[in-house]
Amino acid sequence: MALDVETACSDAASICQIGLACVEPDNQIQTFSMLVNPGTRFDAFNIQLHGIGPDHVVNASRFPDALDVLLPLLTRHHLIQHSNFDKQAMSAACRSCGIDIPDLRWSDSVQIARRAWPEWKGNGGHGLANLKRTLNLQFHHHDAGEDARAAAMVVLHAEHHLRLPFEKLIKPVGRKSYAAPIAMDGDPKGALAGSVVVFTGALGMSRNEAAEFAAQVGMSVKPGVTKQTTHLVVGDQDLKVLAGHTKSSKHRKAEDMQSAGHWGWSVRHV
Repeated sequence: MALDVETACSDAASICQIGLACVEPDNQIQTFSMLVNPGTRFDAFNIQLHGIGPDHVVNASRFPDALDVLLPLLTRHHLIQHSNFDKQAMSAACRSCGIDIPDLRWSDSVQIARRAWPEWKGNGGHGLANLKRTLNLQFHHHDAGEDARAAAMVVLHAEHHLRLPFEKLIKPVGRKSYAAPIAMDGDPKGALAGSVVVFTGALGMSRNEAAEFAAQVGMSVKPGVTKQTTHLVVGDQDLKVLAGHTKSSKHRKAEDMQSAGHWGWSVRHV
């Protein structure tokens, strides 16, 4: 079973829609979604994203009542989410309502997709938008029921591609080791001489290759973010190692320095 949520605002606890996708023995997918009244503000960005506003949820159940209805079903199944956000949002909503966080079994279809199609890292990535295009998935993005169905379809495609049953597909694999921090001086004659770049996350090439390329165009490569840093290159992030955050410590530090008025930053996502 796959689960997806939509939120009313930047607060992860502000769940306004829960969607489920149940895969039957013949691989047919049945979807279900319900609106939830988060009892909080709705941001314009979120409304534009999923089309749900305060008027839609005025008569909807609050999260504790919605969870009571769904919990008997959720506890019987292994849940698939696309990225770790849905688990985080469910936990945040429980904490916000003062209820115990249920002990549910979760797997991430992003990690499953990375295992099935590693060549797409740095080449479109493993987000639902790119997977919709590359796997020819048919769904309406940013509807909780539809996105849950999309996550289920990703898993079904991965099962077929890897020729692995679901039980083996969700089995944790060894965590990828990350390269040691790299420092390299830039070519003083390069077009970007004087620039200082820091890398974070998994890139579409090895960290050494990226550093060498940057150095050739004049950029000095440093292992950590400082006031001298001018560029931050952000690759795919493994949410399992970010201690509940959605961005790396380097990325968060860069944004904090931007907010504090440090000029000259350029953040690039690859």
